[in-house]
Order: sequence, then C-alpha cells, then structure tokens
Amino acid sequence: MPSLSTLLSIAPFDWPAVGTALLCGSIIGVERQLSGKPIGIRTSTLIVLATYMFVALSLHLDNSGNVDPTRTIGQVVTGVGFLGAGVIMTRDGAIMGITSAAAIWALAALGVCIAAGHEATAIKLSFVVLFILYTVHELEKTTSALRRGVHEHLEQRKRRNGSGSP
Repeated sequence: MPSLSTLLSIAPFDWPAVGTALLCGSIIGVERQLSGKPIGIRTSTLIVLATYMFVALSLHLDNSGNVDPTRTIGQVVTGVGFLGAGVIMTRDGAIMGITSAAAIWALAALGVCIAAGHEATAIKLSFVVLFILYTVHELEKTTSALRRGVHEHLEQRKRRNGSGSP
C-alpha cells in the first residue's frame, strides 16, 4: 500500500509552487474579471499554472542533460504570444485587447518566475501588475488627458451613435 506522501506527490512539481501559481493567477484574474475583460480568474490562473508546469518540467528534464530549459521558456513566450493575439480585436477602427494580451504575457512570466524557485518574487510582482492595471484604469476614468487617442475616439463614437457601446 502506497504511503500518503506518495499519493500526494506531484513530482517534479511541488504543492507550494502550485499554490503560488494559483494565487498569482487569481490576484490578476479577479481584477480582469471584475473589469469585464476577456481574461478572468480561470484563464489567468491556468496561464500561470501551465507556464509553471512547462518550465518546471523542462528544468527537471535538464538534469539529464538533454533538455535546454531556455528553449522551453522561449517556446512558452511564443505560444503565449499567440494566445495574447487571440484577445486582440478591432472594432470600428479601434484596436481592443492590447492590455489583456500584455497581461497574458505578464502571467506567463510569473509562471516562469515560480518555476525558477522565486515564489515570493512572483507574488510581489503579481501585486505590481495588479497595481498597474487598476491604478491606470482609475486614472483614465478621472483624467481627461489619459483618455485621448483610442479612448476618446470610442467615447465620441458612443455619443454619436447614441448607444452604450462603440
């Protein structure tokens, strides 16, 4: 009969790192979901967790000398770039979703950070990302100078159309 520790083992991964990935993804995902953005809690959490798993597995396999973890990280960056591109769209000539795409890259970077053994740093950086997303959004709502460009263009279009959507 296997021991409880054997049954609970998720080697080469570890539970504290998995918990950190879930926490970091949730910190950013809650803000995105409450803001009604395309990536929410589930997506954010899965991006951090999956990135952690890919990189941690490649670091584990690197012990055999046959795998270069930096290549795995490079492929994660490329793959996540495609995921981010999927949330970018145009509407009436305005490009939407760039911030969500950038957030996806930040989420993947957190997963790499966790896999490299820097869990505390990943948590701190999650709060930095949250600060940027929330604070700039609030500043854009209250400061007319920050609403220029696309934001101003969309607001003018809303007023012209007399509707709540651009």
